[in-house]
Amino acid sequence: MRLLRVVFSRVLLSFFTLIVVSVLIFSFVEVLPGDVAKRVLGRDATEQSLASLRERMGLNEPVPARYVRWLSGVLRGDLGRSHVSSRPVTEILAPKVFNTLMLSIFALLLYIPMALIPAIIQAVHLDRPIDHFLSVVTLVLLAIPDFLLATILLLTFVLAIPLFPATSNVGETTEFWSYLRALVLPGITLTIVMAIYAVRMLRDNLVEVLDSAYVRMAELKGLPLRLVIIRHALPNALGPTLNVTALNLGYLIGGVMIVEKVFAFPGYGTLLVDSIRFLDIAVIEASVLLASVIYIVGNLLADIVTIALNPKLKIDAS
Repeated sequence: MRLLRVVFSRVLLSFFTLIVVSVLIFSFVEVLPGDVAKRVLGRDATEQSLASLRERMGLNEPVPARYVRWLSGVLRGDLGRSHVSSRPVTEILAPKVFNTLMLSIFALLLYIPMALIPAIIQAVHLDRPIDHFLSVVTLVLLAIPDFLLATILLLTFVLAIPLFPATSNVGETTEFWSYLRALVLPGITLTIVMAIYAVRMLRDNLVEVLDSAYVRMAELKGLPLRLVIIRHALPNALGPTLNVTALNLGYLIGGVMIVEKVFAFPGYGTLLVDSIRFLDIAVIEASVLLASVIYIVGNLLADIVTIALNPKLKIDAS
């Protein structure tokens, strides 16, 4: 029962965090420099037309009243209308979020083996040539910024070895295999940037766990190394790595904007950058709130899974 109370308290804390974040998002966006009405109508607009547009957009209302109206709309699934195109924000966000979701899923599917396999190899072959080699590789990749890594992949697999398209521009009519090819280079870029942190963390944790008494006992009982790692070592070494993975979700939200721009991928990150450029407040608020929800939920799930996998934490919580 105490375990359920711990989980419930984490969920409640995440909810209140999200409320605070929504207040901060709305407050910061509302004080952005520039006049949205002038952005929409242009510099040659008359004061009468600007006043009319501000009235129609509700820009003349007090900020608290606008926040309550915005939050109630969000809870109903109504994210408002774009101040630039007058289209529903959900209609604008849906295809972009779908593209980024597909890219993120593709990157996370690659992330799991790319984080687990090198870390296990290094821990099992501690201080051997393969361990030193992989350590050097991770350190080199760690020093390369994501935009530079994306550029290197472009030069390698578009110009030197033309296997993939130069731009990852996809749409509703894009065929499945063309869509999948468009995901490869941006997906690999995101995966590498995320995985190198997890590899180093998991390697160190596995080294410590493999040297523990209960793992030694499992080895003495004659269990194969594969089972020792899967049943005993990994569950106890994954906790800190899951927290790194939750932090990687934060990178995935922010880093995807850079990667999408480099590969001209029409996703959420590109939409957010364009919305900020045109000061489209409704789209900015919805986009940043969505990113916050993903980040908070990701951290919540990481905490819950960490408690579930780690016997010590389960005993402490029960």
